[in-house]
Amino acid sequence: MPESTSESRTCTMSLVFGPAVITLAITILRLVGELRQWSSLLFNPAAGGLGSLVGIVWLVPIFGIYFAMQLAKAGEKAPSRWRPLGYALLGLTVVFAGGAVGYAESLHLPGKLILGYLIMAGGALVPLCAWPALGKALLAYGYAARIPVAIIMFLAMRGSWGTHYDALPPGFPPMGFWMKYVELALLPQLILWVVYTVVVGVLFGGIVNGLAHRSTPAPTTGA
Repeated sequence: MPESTSESRTCTMSLVFGPAVITLAITILRLVGELRQWSSLLFNPAAGGLGSLVGIVWLVPIFGIYFAMQLAKAGEKAPSRWRPLGYALLGLTVVFAGGAVGYAESLHLPGKLILGYLIMAGGALVPLCAWPALGKALLAYGYAARIPVAIIMFLAMRGSWGTHYDALPPGFPPMGFWMKYVELALLPQLILWVVYTVVVGVLFGGIVNGLAHRSTPAPTTGA
């Protein structure tokens, strides 16, 4: 392995480690809060858990900005001022298109769910190309954040814990455990939410990058 590649991987791991630990702590806190039936405003146990104030989804913009600032300090700045933001918006468009293909009830296409997820994954590659260092950090953080959730969902769905980790969406059709786990947990956690992490993280990191370039004074030349 080339030394530069090894150093880059070590840098990414050290950058992501702290945020990953914080994210795991919040994941555990949310699980405990739902199991003990604490405030539903903070720990929503309904399917999807939407609107819960305690959740790791809110961390993505924060850590996107954090990673962007740390990488800029380390000399791994974005190639241009607004390129990451533009690419992130384009990637977001691709992700929405993938969701439309995968979950459209009017579209009757064999394997449309898998196709939709493949399109979504392609959406993450767009911002990854705009600022590779930030994209790689967010990709590593995304898996560090979502693999524990996928494990918790497996246990919760096996044990019927009564949390949002095992709650079924309204009207969800009956199916075997493994099909249900793949559709509700494995694919969303390891693809959809990782893609969300990369795209939204680069989006907010790109905004900070653009504003930082704007606030940097132009160099002056001597007489």
